[in-house]
Formats: sequence, structure tokens, C-alpha cells
Amino acid sequence: MKRIFFGGARIDSVVADLGVTLVRLGVGAAMVYFHGLGKFPISEQFIEGVKALGFPAPTVFAYAAAASEVAGAGLVALGLFTRPAALMLLTTMCVAFFMQHAADPFKIKEPAFLYGTFALTFLFLGSGRFALDRIFHRRSLSG
Repeated sequence: MKRIFFGGARIDSVVADLGVTLVRLGVGAAMVYFHGLGKFPISEQFIEGVKALGFPAPTVFAYAAAASEVAGAGLVALGLFTRPAALMLLTTMCVAFFMQHAADPFKIKEPAFLYGTFALTFLFLGSGRFALDRIFHRRSLSG
């Protein structure tokens, strides 16, 4: 009973990797579907919002932000180039949290905070055992 309530999976166990995979799939898919896809096609309003933040090439940065929420989150979900994709997402979520929503109440900032926290976690942990990163890494070592 003690093990059920207070024990945890070892960080290198199949159960831990399964947990990382489920979170990676869920968070990545949610970011793509609920936040990223709605930004395409890029609207003038979105570009103006990026410009108001002081970015020098607002159209480029607007596309980069939207791409990180679709392509970056999709890559995280697949477990492919997980760390670079997580870094892209973390950067975008930091801009959203600290700049775009700086004056907003936490309830408005919360999605950026949560997605940023998940991105930081994947930046540290990587994709886990059940990911395309691991398959391609294994092939590159044997080839």
C-alpha cells in the first residue's frame, strides 16, 4: 500500500517514459489544435500585435510564433527534434506571458504559463523512450 501511494516510477522506467509520452502527446496536440491552428492564416491584427510589442520584423515574428505553436508543438507531440521544438515553444510562451499578457490577470496568462512549463520540462527531459527522436538517434548510431 505504501508503494502505491508514496512510491514513484524510477526516472528510467517504462512507466515514467509512458507518462512522458502521454503528456507529450496531450500537451502537443492541445497546443496545435487549440492555439496554433487558429493563428493561420496570419491576420493583420496578429501582426500589429507583434509590432506593438516592439519586434523589428513583425510579420516574420508573427509567422515564427504561429509556426512554433503548430510545427513546434507537433514535433513535441511526435517526439521529433523535441528539445529544439520545446525551446521554440518556451520562447513563444515567454513572450506571451511576459510581454503580450504582462498587464493581464493570471487567469489570462495561465495558458502561456502552463504551456511554457511543459516546454521547459521537455527541454530538460527530452522526448522519452517512446518517440521518433529515439528511433532516429538509434539509426544514426548504427549507420
